[in-house]
Amino acid sequence: MTRGNQRELARQKNAKKSSEQSKRKRRDDGLSAAARKQRDAEIMQQKQKGTNDSAAPAGDNAGTSN
Repeated sequence: MTRGNQRELARQKNAKKSSEQSKRKRRDDGLSAAARKQRDAEIMQQKQKGTNDSAAPAGDNAGTSN
C-alpha cells in the first residue's frame, strides 16, 4: 500500500492542473455565449466573403461559350 498515497497525490495534482486549464480557456475572451456566437458569425461571414471574392474571377467566364 505504499504507492496508494503517491497515486492519490498524482490524482489531486492532475485535477488541480486540469481545472486551472479549463478556467484559463473560459477567461480568454471574457465574452458571454451570445456575444461569442455573434463574433464568430461575423468572422465566418468575412471568411466566406473572402473566398467568394477570390473565386469570382475564375467563375466569370464559366457560363460563356466560344
